[in-house]
Amino acid sequence: MPPEEPHAIVVHLDRLLAERRMTLTELAARVDVTIANMSILKNGHAKAVRFTTLSRICEVLDCQPADVLSYQRPSPP
Repeated sequence: MPPEEPHAIVVHLDRLLAERRMTLTELAARVDVTIANMSILKNGHAKAVRFTTLSRICEVLDCQPADVLSYQRPSPP
């Protein structure tokens, strides 16, 4: 298997959940995804996210996609 390609997308679910005093388990249930998949996304290990899932996250957290995800330019070597 080829090595996993790094990406520069940062996931801000920890901050959003803390601000809303919500657990990851509660978010997963309200978005209707497994806790395992929500954890993979929260920890930045997801390779993709469906727009429907991102839409539900934004609906539940009352936020915009840019509040959930951001692009962080990689540092030059």
